[in-house]
Amino acid sequence: MSDRPVWVEVALNGPWGRSLQPGAPITVAEIVAEGVAAAEAGAAIVHFHAYDEASGKQKDDWELYARIIEGLRAKVDVIAYPTIPLAGSGLGVFEPTGARERFRHIEELARRGLIEWAVCDPGSVNFSRFDRIAADETGFVYLNPEDHVREGLRIAAAHGIRPSYAIYEPGFTRLGAALAAAIPGVPAPVYRLMFSDQFAWGFPPRRYALDAHLALLQECAPGAAWMVAGLGVDIAPLIEPAVAAGGHVRVGLEDAPLGTEATNLELVTAAVARIRALGRAPASTAEVRAAARGTA
Repeated sequence: MSDRPVWVEVALNGPWGRSLQPGAPITVAEIVAEGVAAAEAGAAIVHFHAYDEASGKQKDDWELYARIIEGLRAKVDVIAYPTIPLAGSGLGVFEPTGARERFRHIEELARRGLIEWAVCDPGSVNFSRFDRIAADETGFVYLNPEDHVREGLRIAAAHGIRPSYAIYEPGFTRLGAALAAAIPGVPAPVYRLMFSDQFAWGFPPRRYALDAHLALLQECAPGAAWMVAGLGVDIAPLIEPAVAAGGHVRVGLEDAPLGTEATNLELVTAAVARIRALGRAPASTAEVRAAARGTA
């Protein structure tokens, strides 16, 4: 087993809003406060969605994201990175008409030196909740056309931003690795292996599923950094095997089962306790950056 520090990422809120995740931070002040608390508890990476505070809906405005990032940076040293607009069928939210429009705020934040990582999900997937399928409700398609993925990777290469890949299905690993290899100058992506109990995609949080993901990742991108994560899931059972296999961990209210009573701070604290129980330590932000440069 490696003794390298373990990266801990916290995903503070997600696209759900308080109707589905009542404890999620929505305002700038709430997001900053919870991000700071999570960082002080051991999270070196903070991911978040910004919201219009009047409507409670996601708002992907670079200036709003900048306020959150600058608020975090004023108090803690973390890798803080935003989401991208959802593009899909049946979402009832802003649906970008093109790749450049969808990633415009990412390029602006990168140009201003405000982000080090960026979301760039290499594939599309059906989002359906098991409980809603039984109720005869239709889910939606989370769309990431290849030209969108290429635009995200173009920005990453131009500004030295590390792509954060959400691997909902195994094919995402294959396409993501191939595109990263085909576009010169792209920093090595981080592969977030996504698991779920509540959504009908990918794998549940089982050891066989982790093993399958890792076998494919070793074929497609040997040595790549990876972490266990998910949506609508308690990822805790996979923390020990992931850490033992050299991986990292993401927790938070974006990923937790919808309607959970846990807080972001509690989820980070519990993950860090599991990591320490294995004789390992959560990585500092400096250690995550050094690993990205290949110096640690």
